[in-house]
Amino acid sequence: MSTYPKNFLLLIEYLKKLPGVGKRSAERFAFEILNWDPSSLSSFGSLLKDLPSKLTNCENCGCLIEKNANCDFCSSARNQNLLCIIASPKDAFAIDQTNAYNGLYHVLGNLISPLEGKSAEALNLEKLIKRIHSSEIKEIILALDSTLEGDATSLYINEHLKKNHIKVSKLALGLPIGSNLEYIDPSTLSQALVGRQSF
Repeated sequence: MSTYPKNFLLLIEYLKKLPGVGKRSAERFAFEILNWDPSSLSSFGSLLKDLPSKLTNCENCGCLIEKNANCDFCSSARNQNLLCIIASPKDAFAIDQTNAYNGLYHVLGNLISPLEGKSAEALNLEKLIKRIHSSEIKEIILALDSTLEGDATSLYINEHLKKNHIKVSKLALGLPIGSNLEYIDPSTLSQALVGRQSF
């Protein structure tokens, strides 16, 4: 029985690491990539190789930025009284596209998930609390995925923030249960932000 060449199999394995990409999709993508002209393949390879030296996460908020560049998400033009807590840097871009929010962000990087070995310690709440105490934050918005992990993380954070006497709100109901923010259309996400509720 014939099998794919070794390097083609390796390409498929890397493509399967992408979320939602199974074996069949990875094979289809791999064959498509083989049809690219050599200059496109070379440019794509160079881009991937240079990503670690070109992109980083803001030390203050955790959002994705160009290395050695100022963070737009920490800009003084934003509302310094609002802090939106999100799980991933990609969520900041999804929320900003709604034009319903112009405050600051704080990326957790993880959600509480005992099955994946991610405990509350992975949230690094000390950094969040330190940031709250050294700023003008008056309201915190918990904008985490509507999943078991997201809900558990929101409850845990809310308990730890009660003693800080800061208003804590969450996105309004209407977001589908089990949904990820990156897949929510801007209109729905905008309404959830505007209609956020006290936690």
